Amino acid sequence: MRVALFLTCLVDGMFPDVGKATVRLLRRLGCEVEVPLAQTCCGQMHINTGYPRQALPLVGNHVDTFAGYDAVVIPSGSCAGSIRHQHAELARESGRPALAAAAEDIAARTYELSEFLIDVLGVTDVGAYYPHRVTYHPTCHSLRILRVGDRPLRLLREVGGLELIELPAAQECCGFGGTFALKNADTSTAMLTDKISNVVSTRAEVCTAGDSSCLMHIGGGLARLRAGVRTVHLAEILASTGSRAALDAAGVS
Repeated sequence: MRVALFLTCLVDGMFPDVGKATVRLLRRLGCEVEVPLAQTCCGQMHINTGYPRQALPLVGNHVDTFAGYDAVVIPSGSCAGSIRHQHAELARESGRPALAAAAEDIAARTYELSEFLIDVLGVTDVGAYYPHRVTYHPTCHSLRILRVGDRPLRLLREVGGLELIELPAAQECCGFGGTFALKNADTSTAMLTDKISNVVSTRAEVCTAGDSSCLMHIGGGLARLRAGVRTVHLAEILASTGSRAALDAAGVS
């Protein structure tokens, strides 16, 4: 299967290890993975903040860049949600029916990582080993837009050595919401405080999620409190393999 990886802006610019982990994981499972160099921002932040005209060229570039692949995999519910639910609609509203049709075609072959693993590859045990106490935060876009449900949890339950701890009030937003955290800083901080309190209450070593954006927000709050809890993307956990000694030797904690 010829698979394209859409990295997302945050992964490309700030969290490259998430992209590397996704490639390792998919190749381990037998996928031919490519990372098209022409990819850019999907335009989500432009659309969500009222700049649809500026987003339209990004939609066009995305369609051109990812045409011809069997699947497009994204380690982000947020960007996957935008591509699946905003691109074609924006093109139609802009009077671009041909672009809308092409965007719909790409959207039908676009998957958030956990969706691709379970729905397309048909696996829950990806051969991962990660001996830590972990709690999972379901991000808003993956939960409410993509409706990934318990797919990430099903994957985590099969990881060797991992102890999965239920997160209280897991479905509550962490308060990031893209520019929401900037425009409504006080409200965002209050929401983050509740989320961090729930994460710390689990006594987990690691908080994981499928979006680098939410993990950045939660991780910043945990770091400022020196809470002793790390944030690790779902892809990095699923890509981890081997014995404890091998992980230590590789510098993976």
